Amino acid sequence: MEENRESSVAVRTIRGLDYVNNCNASSGSSAWIGKGLSCVCAQRRETDARILVELTPLQGECLRRLQNRIDVTYDCSKLEHQEALRALWHVAFPDVKLHGLISEQWKEMGWQGKDPSTDFRGGGFISLENLLFFARTFPKSFQDLLWKRVGNRSLWEYPFAVAGVNITFMLIQMLDLQAAKPRTMMGALFLKILAEDKRAFDLLYCITFKMMDHQWLTMQASYMDFNAVLKATRRQLEREFLREDIQRLHDMPSFRLLVR
Repeated sequence: MEENRESSVAVRTIRGLDYVNNCNASSGSSAWIGKGLSCVCAQRRETDARILVELTPLQGECLRRLQNRIDVTYDCSKLEHQEALRALWHVAFPDVKLHGLISEQWKEMGWQGKDPSTDFRGGGFISLENLLFFARTFPKSFQDLLWKRVGNRSLWEYPFAVAGVNITFMLIQMLDLQAAKPRTMMGALFLKILAEDKRAFDLLYCITFKMMDHQWLTMQASYMDFNAVLKATRRQLEREFLREDIQRLHDMPSFRLLVR
């Protein structure tokens, strides 16, 4: 790394990404989501590098497509959204008949009330897509987390579905995905991976959910510790993601936690 001590600006190249690192980055505000569970781990820290990146045309297109997904709010009047919610129930509880999109049954999955649509406000429709992708791609891990089958569990566990919405929100904030261009090293490296694998965000979601549960067990956490667990998960995610030997998400050590 070459450093200009007068301007406190460093120019670095990492895995083919040229950027300018502004050492005087400012901290952002905290984020809130849900009732009872708040994703405060999305706060920017002084150590978060602010960078400027020139995207390739492919990276720019992939970012815009992902941003279009992020911008879609859950709309209970849309048939597509209704069907996606029903599909989530059927993959979660294949042998149990759903009585309706508004039903006390949804609490069994870890929604806070009988109407899951009220919990999607923080994560949008993409948080439902993330849960569906997880259930269909890694059904064993999905069911293990849903039923809390692995490890010494707490008397007061985190609600599965609401935790999933929080994870979607955390990743959007951490990767700075609503910016026109990535402004952090994590965001820049993620776009490089996204350009090579269009499923990268959904796959990273699965890795993060499993990593969060692993942190939960390691910390012997209970319900009120959820925010602390999310913070620890973010730190672990950053450490793994920024390793020099990580060229794709499958290379991350925590990817091995997932079971199909």
